[in-house]
Amino acid sequence: MNVLRSLFKWRKALLLVPLTLAALASTPVFAQPEIIIRQAPPPMRMEPMPGARPGYAWDQGHWRWEGRGYAWVPGHWQPVRHGARWKPGHWQARGPNWYWIEGHWVR
Repeated sequence: MNVLRSLFKWRKALLLVPLTLAALASTPVFAQPEIIIRQAPPPMRMEPMPGARPGYAWDQGHWRWEGRGYAWVPGHWQPVRHGARWKPGHWQARGPNWYWIEGHWVR
């Protein structure tokens, strides 16, 4: 009988565990909003890459959409991930639209 009373007291907590796990499993961790623009980005700026920096990969500068137009984002260093190479973000044309493809590590 004591076991049943204990389970009865903890029933809400026991029901929340599977619900919490289901919510966490269905939530995308790295969800990024998709950016679709009709206006082509300006030409890339020539930006000098600083000297090599051990343990880091250079992420080149790029144009970012700011709602009404493009703004330049200067290049910066990304900490290296072991066994991967950095693929920089870039704009890609698909028909009349331009899509931003976020930079990411490729294994």
